[in-house]
Amino acid sequence: MTDQKTSHGGCLCGAVTLLATTVKPMVGACHCNMCRKWVGGPFMAVDCGSEVGFIGHEYIGRYASSEWAERGFCTQCGSALFYKLKESGQYMLAAGILDLENQLHFDHQVFIDEKPNYYCFSNKTKNMTGAELFALYGAE
Repeated sequence: MTDQKTSHGGCLCGAVTLLATTVKPMVGACHCNMCRKWVGGPFMAVDCGSEVGFIGHEYIGRYASSEWAERGFCTQCGSALFYKLKESGQYMLAAGILDLENQLHFDHQVFIDEKPNYYCFSNKTKNMTGAELFALYGAE
């Protein structure tokens, strides 16, 4: 699969929307301690280069998590938006905010040495649909 052009996405509440000019359709999982604290598990990211535009800048919070990178999030709903390398301006966008779920391919993991033992992508798990989950908890 070649790079996708002009991809859209946004946060959970819609306060922040984005347009990425070039999206490499490979998803990577980062298992580092900071990413896991940030999103509650591995950060699933897509390399979108440096040409990413945002609407709703006023709702983007930024956290300088290291000397070389910052993390962006929606200040309204808390959605993780991006991990950005300061020097190159390269964005690693959260895979789940892109409107490309059927076009992405999970192909790499980083900081595998920091991955805790309590999860593994190759584990056999119970798979539930949204309807099954709602039925289990009596929600609609």
